[in-house]
Amino acid sequence: MAREYSRLDRIGDQIQRDLAQLIQRELKDPRLGMVTINMVKVSKDLSYADIYVTVLSLRDVDDKTAIDDSLKVLKQAAGFLRAELGRAIKLRVMPQLRFHYDRTIGQAQRMGELIQQARAKDGRSPVDHESDDDSQQ
Repeated sequence: MAREYSRLDRIGDQIQRDLAQLIQRELKDPRLGMVTINMVKVSKDLSYADIYVTVLSLRDVDDKTAIDDSLKVLKQAAGFLRAELGRAIKLRVMPQLRFHYDRTIGQAQRMGELIQQARAKDGRSPVDHESDDDSQQ
């Protein structure tokens, strides 16, 4: 029997959608970069919502100052965001918002670079894998 789509997952998805709109429309702090909400994990007792974000910087994916500034702004605005979410989502208890930087995009980019370096060492171009796929079929 397949696992059902749990209530916590639905609440997390709704928080993610509403929070993305609130950050885009309501937060006007110039230190806040282009923030993307990747995932929201809600605790079983609805006391906390861990929000994993990435910050897209014009300079670098892992620009430490842009990440730190954006997280600082989000943490300072957590009370405001929680109150606005409370108005939009009808829950008896609105979880405390905890923001975390999600490193998966930077790690994926680094893995891609390592794969390209390994392919270059082997003397194969990145396009060679398409012909390999065709020959296996």
